[in-house]
This record gives sequence, C-alpha cells and structure tokens, in this order.
Amino acid sequence: LEAIGGSITLSYGVTNTIAATIVAGLLLFLTGIPISRYASRYGVDIDLLTRGAGFGYIGSTVTSLVYATFTFILFAIEASIMSTALQVCFGVPLWLGYVISAVVVIPLVTHGMTRISRFQIITQPLWIILNILPVGFIAMQDWSAFPAWLAFPGSHGGEPGFDLLKFGAAASVILALMPQIGEQVDVLRFLPPERAARRRGRIAAMLAGPGWVILGAPKLLFGSFLAVLALRHGVPAEHAAEPAQMYRIAFGYVIPWDDFVLLLTAAFVVVSQLKINVMNAYAGSLAWSNFFSRLTHSHPGRVVWLVFNVAIALVLMELGIYTALEKTLSFFSVVAVAWLGTIVADLVINKPLGLSPAGIEFKRAHLYDVNPVGIGSMAIAGIVAL
Repeated sequence: LEAIGGSITLSYGVTNTIAATIVAGLLLFLTGIPISRYASRYGVDIDLLTRGAGFGYIGSTVTSLVYATFTFILFAIEASIMSTALQVCFGVPLWLGYVISAVVVIPLVTHGMTRISRFQIITQPLWIILNILPVGFIAMQDWSAFPAWLAFPGSHGGEPGFDLLKFGAAASVILALMPQIGEQVDVLRFLPPERAARRRGRIAAMLAGPGWVILGAPKLLFGSFLAVLALRHGVPAEHAAEPAQMYRIAFGYVIPWDDFVLLLTAAFVVVSQLKINVMNAYAGSLAWSNFFSRLTHSHPGRVVWLVFNVAIALVLMELGIYTALEKTLSFFSVVAVAWLGTIVADLVINKPLGLSPAGIEFKRAHLYDVNPVGIGSMAIAGIVAL
C-alpha cells in the first residue's frame, strides 16, 4: 500500500493521489459490503460466491483465473519489496533476495489457515508498533514535511492542483486492489452461520471484510507522504517509492544509529511482506485448484498449486515486475472491477428484485455450465473499459 501510494504520488502529485484514495477507497468499501455479507452468511469463498452470482459452474473458472492472477501479481510485488529491503539493509543480491522472499512463504502456508492465523497473531504486535512509531517522531522533529508533502506536484513537475486525467490514472492503480476482498472472504467464510446472523457477527464481517480499507487508505496516504519525504532526503525519484527507502528515512527520525535503523527497516518490511504474502499464496493455491479441478477433473493437492503460484511470481520478479507496477495494476484493474462489479450487481440489484435466486447456489446440478448473465456482463464491462 505504501509503495502504491508513493508511486502514484511521484507520477500524479499529492492532490490527485488524495482524491483518488478517497474515491477509490469508497468504491472498494461499498463493493466489499455485499460480498462479505453473503460470503459470511453462506460460508463460501469468492469462487463459490461467483458461481452462484450469475457466472455458472464452468463460467466461474474464468474468474478463478483472474483471482489467481491477482494473487501472483501481488505476491511478486510484495516479495520484490522484501527483496529490495534485504538488498538495502544486508547487501543481499536482488536475484537471491527474490528466491528467499518466495521460498520462505511456502512452509508457512502448507498447513493452511490454522498456521497462517497463528503466524498473523504472533507478528501483529510488532507490525502495529512499527507502523505507528515513525509518525509521531516525524511530526515532532520535522513538521514542515507535511505542508511540503501537500504542495508536491509530482516528480514530473506541472501544476500541484487537481487534474481529472491524473486523478483517473491514480484511481485506476488503486482499484486493482479490489480483489483483495477475496482474501478477506477466505477468512470470513469460517464465521459460523449462526454467529454471522447476529449483530456482533455482522460487525465482524464488516470490519474484517470491507473494513480493510479503513486501515488501507491511511497507509496509501502515508506511503505518499514518505515518498515525498524520501525525495527531500536525497533519495532518487526512481527509488523513492520503495518501502525499504521510505522506512529507512522514517526510522531515521526514531533512532540516530544507522545500523539500528537498517535493522528496524528490515524487520518491519519483512514482517509486513510475509503477513500479506502468506494470504496471497494461500488464496492463489485455492484459485488454481478450483480452476484446474474443473477443467481437468483432477486434484493433485493444494500444495502443488501453492508451489506453482509461487513459481510464477518468482519468474515475474526476475523479469522486473516492480518497475512496471503502475502499468500492471492499472491494466489489471479493468478486468478485476468488471468481474467484481458484476458480482455486486447480482447481489445488490438482481437478487432483491427477484431477477436471480435469493440464495447463493453453488451445486453443479442446479447451475448453468456457463451463465451468459455474469459472463456477458463482465465481458461487456471489460471490453468497453479497455
């Protein structure tokens, strides 16, 4: 999130980044509400939800492929960030950092959600403390950095004000994060139905589902701020959006000793990247499993698809996906929004009007193989947007 916030700020300026964060964040939140609500009520993942929301049994394989693509693109970007931190802090060559960042995730994911949950709980206190720690120190020592950030027009110059095209370009990059709701749903589906129907269950579904944006939007903006701060400290523009460089500068306000700053930076970046990449790897293995089991009618096991997903991400890292972050995400967002917009339309419009079954039916005998309603809507939206 910080990398995306920093990247779009350097390209389009702070005003357009703030506007894009607010608008895209609101869209991400609103689309996440019905998806989380139905997933927690019926105990289904994003694939089964798609199947029952207008796509059909075979039709939902298309979206499994889209979702798998999201997981390995995000995995590659996150692991690239971790590799850069290992290079900056410990001098590890990038190619080796890519391998380490990819392989270390596999043993954390092989035992499924139980081990992932344990890992998330253990690392949570460190992650929260290191997230918040630099903010107060920067505010106390360098308050002028905040007005300087708000006035930043972008590294390409130009007027610092609002520009519709730059706003749209920035929002497109952020909207590529819309499939993140699928990873939230991978956890929400374990909420017992009787609890999901209660008030506390609905609040839990709201906070753990679309509520990720409540934490995510400030992190986007903090990344925007840190990228400008890094520029002011002499970091070249091509590296200012790298979280390792951002937090090296930020933790420099907390501790005056360079070696400790590098250790703190490495600890924070590595923990952050592992926390999200265990979910990317887990969700990707489920998506590939769903995709191939329906096409080939064979299931070699989720661990096979876990390694497959990580291997694709590793190839993308070696090809330098991080350098094309904006272009990759803005293109992917078109397909992602077309897919999830179609699901939301079925849940919010078709079901209340009685145009589709009220529940989420995912049994093959009760579904079309390819439902033209969902597939057609997604295709039209995607083609027009492209």
